[in-house]
Amino acid sequence: MSLVECVPNFSEGRRPEVVDQIVAAVESVRGAKVLDRESDADHNRSVITFAGKPSAVIAAAYAATEKATELIDLNKHQGAHPRMGATDVIPLIPLGGSTIEECCSIARELARRIGEFLQIPCFLYGEAATRPERRSLSELRKGEFEGLRDVVGKDPTKVPDEGPHFVHPRAGITAVGVRFFLIAFNVNLQSTDPKLAKQIAKEIRASSGGMPNLQALGFALPERGLTQVSMNLTDFRVTSIPAAFHAVRTRAEAAGVEVVESEIVGLVPEDSVRDIDPGVLKLAHFTDGQILENRIKALGLVP
Repeated sequence: MSLVECVPNFSEGRRPEVVDQIVAAVESVRGAKVLDRESDADHNRSVITFAGKPSAVIAAAYAATEKATELIDLNKHQGAHPRMGATDVIPLIPLGGSTIEECCSIARELARRIGEFLQIPCFLYGEAATRPERRSLSELRKGEFEGLRDVVGKDPTKVPDEGPHFVHPRAGITAVGVRFFLIAFNVNLQSTDPKLAKQIAKEIRASSGGMPNLQALGFALPERGLTQVSMNLTDFRVTSIPAAFHAVRTRAEAAGVEVVESEIVGLVPEDSVRDIDPGVLKLAHFTDGQILENRIKALGLVP
């Protein structure tokens, strides 16, 4: 059976009643199974993971985007995480029986529907990118919602792949793409000043010549009195979770700042955590339920 995973990110992490309605929109589609949901108040962002056959994934992702467009107004949104859309990004990942090429076809169809029926401009990124400079999500998102309003449709490098050539006044822009498994991994520091976290993030991320396949940003977590190095591992086979943790801890300790804890956000493939020591990584709240293969089997998506 052809199976596809979808991990849309929504610019809402403080109103659970809103996230509940977006999740319900996904669950309303027959054949789409919600595997996980995560919300973060400081980032003001939620990540919903679901899977199913290609047709179900397209319908569920569209339904979730439609509901987010109804309930989220980016003009009122503030959070630590960069964003350009109410439905900020919709990544597709091939699972059992599906291929990168099939997921790229799904991404194009989904972007077409969102652009045509919801009037939200869409960029295609990752493996689905229509030009090399659009492979990087962080590059597409530069300027965020507020900055992109002035250039989309005017700057020839910012013409959407699908949808209108202007930013939706409430819902912004959505990126739809195809990628390998991405691991969201955070390390929290015992400090209220984000300067060190930002410096560490800059040193270790691939774009600055640091660790390959690693994206990183530094944030303040005011509600917790901490700061965070927030990372995306775009290929854990190249830069692993332990390697990313030790890179942050070494630099933090050299500056006299303690690492409080680390956290894995959402689901991860079993191979990525097979040999890690939760104690060494000060890993908080991680359970076997966050292993992707366990969730897929538990929901009956595979025999």
